Amino acid sequence: MALIDNDKEILPLSSIAELLGTKVRTLKMYEDKGLLPEKKEVKKLYSINDTKIVSFVHYLASVKKINANGIKYITEMVENNMDEKNKALFLNIVEEKMEKLSTDDIKDIELL
Repeated sequence: MALIDNDKEILPLSSIAELLGTKVRTLKMYEDKGLLPEKKEVKKLYSINDTKIVSFVHYLASVKKINANGIKYITEMVENNMDEKNKALFLNIVEEKMEKLSTDDIKDIELL
């Protein structure tokens, strides 16, 4: 039995922004462009697994400088063509790469 449920939605965007060292408005911009996991509730909360996707989107936008259409294409490819195990492995690799970057290396972008 797992002690932590990685699918339980408990984190607001402000907490994720703090974890990523970015601004809430940057993550809101990603959300407005449909790049983040879709949430139907009024108070949008994200799970730990969602945080990995948010981190991946932020990596693609801020480090790789990919625009919104490119990010949608990439995230759809990952979602539709990878099983959960390979998707988790892939996102862990991205997470490791992001940990090696300093916050100075990742610049917030205002427009995709």
